[in-house]
Amino acid sequence: MTEHFERVFPDNKLTVGLITPLEAYPGSPFPTLRDHQTLAKKAEDAGFASIWVRDVPFYDPNFGDAAQMLDPFVYAGYLSAVTTDIVLGTTGIVLPLREPISVAKQAASVDLLTGGRFILGVSTGDRPVEYPAFNVGFEDRAGRYREALELIRTLTEQSFPQQKTERFGVLSGNLDLHPKPVNGRIPLMAVGRSRQPIEWLARHVDAWIWSVDDDQAIRTIMTQLKDAAGDDRPPAYGYSTFFDLDADPDAPYQRNYNVVRIGRKALIERLQRHCELGVRHLALNLKPSRRPAEAVMEEMGEHVLPALAGR
Repeated sequence: MTEHFERVFPDNKLTVGLITPLEAYPGSPFPTLRDHQTLAKKAEDAGFASIWVRDVPFYDPNFGDAAQMLDPFVYAGYLSAVTTDIVLGTTGIVLPLREPISVAKQAASVDLLTGGRFILGVSTGDRPVEYPAFNVGFEDRAGRYREALELIRTLTEQSFPQQKTERFGVLSGNLDLHPKPVNGRIPLMAVGRSRQPIEWLARHVDAWIWSVDDDQAIRTIMTQLKDAAGDDRPPAYGYSTFFDLDADPDAPYQRNYNVVRIGRKALIERLQRHCELGVRHLALNLKPSRRPAEAVMEEMGEHVLPALAGR
């Protein structure tokens, strides 16, 4: 696997990344995007391993979150110009709603612009209301996901490929997609279960980001992935969460629905334990934070990230 992938999913450490938008906006579904390029650079300088952009085509009032509003590939291309080292990725492109040839082209383009520091995360989405707008069958999303992912692999990793698909088109060996990935392949990451069995995930993706962060559940997941992968290397596992770093460093772990509120001391202990269980990455969404994103980044960079790195 590539050097940049290993930076996010190292073998024996747990790293931390940030999900866009890089700001706290607990009272609104829409971010301001104020100084977002400065915040991206601050995240990089603080030592975060990654920045993840989301794919939310529409604002659904019932869901209450418009993410970073900007198209994920356009935004990733922009972030590639204002950062130099931090890995950029998607969490995740709603693959059943997108044409896979376009996704392959966009992903390869961002990969080139970033010098290979790109991870393509793909999902089936969490907003069923979007499917009718795209005239895509919601019940077929699992099959479209699998076939699209296979086609993206073929287009980015083979020259003049031949492939016949059921839901998309036919490649007859007379066309070749460019640019090709900087490092020969673009790491692929499943976001959520994507309606797939763990056995399939274990053999078709390089990493898996889910929302499951319970200790016993993590143990079960790690065992299932290892068993399903057999002699192959299992996907690296990580999880994401809405996050509120308490200003009190001694504050205990609390969970309110899908929001984790915690002080830095308990956070360090919790993440060191999860690292021992096999978790390799944590992606934080700062939307519900009661503190400005800058303050959270600074405290994480000064105390939490060095502790995880063993410094």
